[in-house]
Order: sequence, then structure tokens, then C-alpha cells
Amino acid sequence: MKALADPDNALATGLAAIRQEFQVPAGFPADVLAAAETAARRVPADHVDRLDLPFVTLDPATSTDLDQAFCIETSGADLVLRYAIADVAWFVEPGDPIDAEAWRRGETLYLPDGKAGLYPPALGERAASLLPDGPRPAVVFAVRVAPDGEVRLDGAERAIVRSRAKLAYDRVRPEDLPPPFEDLSRRIAAAEQRRGASRVDPPEQQVEAVEGGGFALSFRPRLESEDRNAALSLATNLAVADALLAHHTGLFRIMPEPDAATEARLRITAAATGIAWPGDRPLRDFERALDPAVAKDAAMMLAIRRAGSGASYAPYDPAATPWHAAMGATYAHATAPLRRLADRYVVMATLAIANGRAAPDYVTAAFATLPPVMARAGARQGQIDRAVLDLAEAVMLEPDVGKTFAAVVVEADAHAARIRLSDLPVVARVAAAGLTAGDAVTVRLSEVDRDHRRIVFARTD
Repeated sequence: MKALADPDNALATGLAAIRQEFQVPAGFPADVLAAAETAARRVPADHVDRLDLPFVTLDPATSTDLDQAFCIETSGADLVLRYAIADVAWFVEPGDPIDAEAWRRGETLYLPDGKAGLYPPALGERAASLLPDGPRPAVVFAVRVAPDGEVRLDGAERAIVRSRAKLAYDRVRPEDLPPPFEDLSRRIAAAEQRRGASRVDPPEQQVEAVEGGGFALSFRPRLESEDRNAALSLATNLAVADALLAHHTGLFRIMPEPDAATEARLRITAAATGIAWPGDRPLRDFERALDPAVAKDAAMMLAIRRAGSGASYAPYDPAATPWHAAMGATYAHATAPLRRLADRYVVMATLAIANGRAAPDYVTAAFATLPPVMARAGARQGQIDRAVLDLAEAVMLEPDVGKTFAAVVVEADAHAARIRLSDLPVVARVAAAGLTAGDAVTVRLSEVDRDHRRIVFARTD
């Protein structure tokens, strides 16, 4: 992590400019705020009492929009995950001002100096959020996890729940969690391995606010508690997707398999990077063996991620089985309705079919129109993330114009290379021929333009 020296407030000014450039909402219209305050007082009426279940949440320490709470119990050789999901649809009526605004936004947007929520704080950070300060309405999915990690949706119900604790990734202790938590995570990981799933998680840059004020730029470590917690969402989303597919409805996340040409290019990159990739070893097996803590492996992981075509949304189509290549399965998003618009509709469809009803008409209609809305929202977040990183790099490096740095090549083509500085969390491009991924190089910082979020390096060796 590198603290950002910002004596003239350039970072704060630049973040304000990014918000304006990408039209990040500064707040909510008055009618939406008023509607949210009214909705927050709505008393649950279709919910069973599950206050006796020992739910907890596990999130980043500063999070207040808590989508999920969980408890786990044993049932013979199986584990039963009870995953409580914020019941956003209880508070939001189709077509009301809150709903209309959520459709305009698509998802919560995140910046280092604060987020632009999908829903007003009265709902997203209070009445609907599964905070441990009182009962909350939720949709509770019961997901049965077999010893081999196979999952099945055992039921779904609207329920009143109470979180016993707000746990944080960087502070949680094993004794804070349900005893089967680690076992469930191992089962899900084993099932991923067996079906050849390939989720590539190279180190990622991040800019974050730090205690006491200011910001820091770092390569974000992925904590073990975070990976294990992700297994709960993964299990639920897989079980939900299977249930929806069996009932011929739903909205799915899809990702195509890499084609032969893509794999051939990646094999060339691996050879140039000095990583052995036997000719009979599939891409999925190869990438699962890479270690993000090793510089060459991290560079290869990034190359694999950038070579993929990315995931998208697709409604149920009787002529095509929805498939997510990285998951090696049919997959849906259902576990973050406070942050993603589409999840609210997937939750409602699942609640209906789990109780012997057809998905509501308004939900089925939404499945056809949500994909472009979610694509636009996701693209905007991606653009914001890149702009924030470019700004942070420019602010951090401005005093160092003229200095040289050691770097490692992450990607290269005939005319330029993407490099990662060895001692700073910076990724940049340099005009240089003849480089291959994994090469060590020395570069000089020749120009910084923080107003345009631009840094320029030149190779010196």
C-alpha cells in the first residue's frame, strides 16, 4: 500500500471531476427520498418468524448496505445453508419512484470518497439492510450442500430475521463463525475443481480511503475469509440458477468458453513468460495452478482475464442453455439486491417457483429488459474504476518525473507493453518493441498530467 501525498487536494478535486464526467448521482430526487422514508415504515406482513436462527453477516468493515446474512446447520451428511437476502421487493413497488430511479441507475457505483447507492439510504443502509440492530424482513434461501459440494435449493420463504453480529473480513475469528463454515467452503471449492471452474483472481489495484483522512493506492489482497464467504453466495447462486432453469424462467449470467485462437495466443504468452503449459493440459487446469503471489503467474492471470470476453446477462431462452464458462455451470445473480437491480427480480422469481407459483408477470417482463440496463451500469463502473486509478497514479507520481523505476512486463505486443512497477502499485503502458510478458525492465517517468489522468514512461534499458 502507498499513501498518497496530496497537499493541494488534487485527488479530491480529481474525484469530483470524475463524478461529473461519468454523471455519478450526488443524491436522490426529493420524491424518491420521500417514497423511501414512507416505504421504510412498511410493516412486514407476509413473513414467518425466524428470529431464533443465529444469522450473522460478513462484509468489509465499513459496509452498511448488507445484502446477506447466513447460518449453517448439519443435516445428516449434508450441510444446510440458510442464506437470508435483503427483501428489497417488500419496500419497492413496481413502477414507484424508488423503482424508477433504480432502473435509471442499475447498480450502486463505488468511488474512494463514497458511493452512489442503488436505493436511498433510508432503505439501502437502514430498513432493508441486514444490520444487527433489529429485526429485518428477508427472503431466506435454504441451500442443501452435499459432501461432494453439489447444491440444491431446498426452499425459499419470506421471513423476519435478526443478525447476531456484523463481522468484518479483516477481523473475523474462526470462533465468530458457524462451525460448518469452513467445511462448506471446502465442499464448494471441491465441486468447482471437479467441474473445471476457472475463476481468475489476479491482484487488482485499488484506491481506498484510510483512517484519519486521505487515500492509499495498493494491490488489493484477497483475504481467506473473503474467499470462504464468497462460497456461500456461489452455492446460493448456483442453486437458484438450477431451480430457475428447471422452471423455464430466469435471468442468468453467461460467459462463452475461450475459443481456440484465444487459447493459442495465451499459450504463446505463457511460453514467453517462462511458465510451463503442457500441450495436453486444458486452459482451466492451467490457470487454476497459477499463484497470484508470483509475479509471472500474476501477469499470466491478468492476460487470461483480459483475453476473455467477459460475462453478460441473458433471460431464459428455451433454445439455449445458459452457461458461464468460468463457473463451469449455469449461474445467476441473486444475492446482492441492495447493490444490483437485477438481483431483486431473480429473488422474486425464485421465491415464487420455490413455493409452487409461477414467477410474477412483472418479473418475467423485466428479465427481457434488464440485460442492457445492467450492461450500461457495469460499463460505467468499469470506466470509473479506471479513471480513479489513473488519477491516483498521476497524483502519486507527479513529484517523481525524471526518476527511473524497475518494472515487470505484464503484456506486450509489437509496439508497446503494459508494465507493473516493482516497488509501487502502478500499472502503465510503455512504448517499446521486443518485450514479452515477464521481462524485467527499467523505465523513466517522463511526463505526468494529473488533470488528464495521464502518466508517460519511457524504457531506458
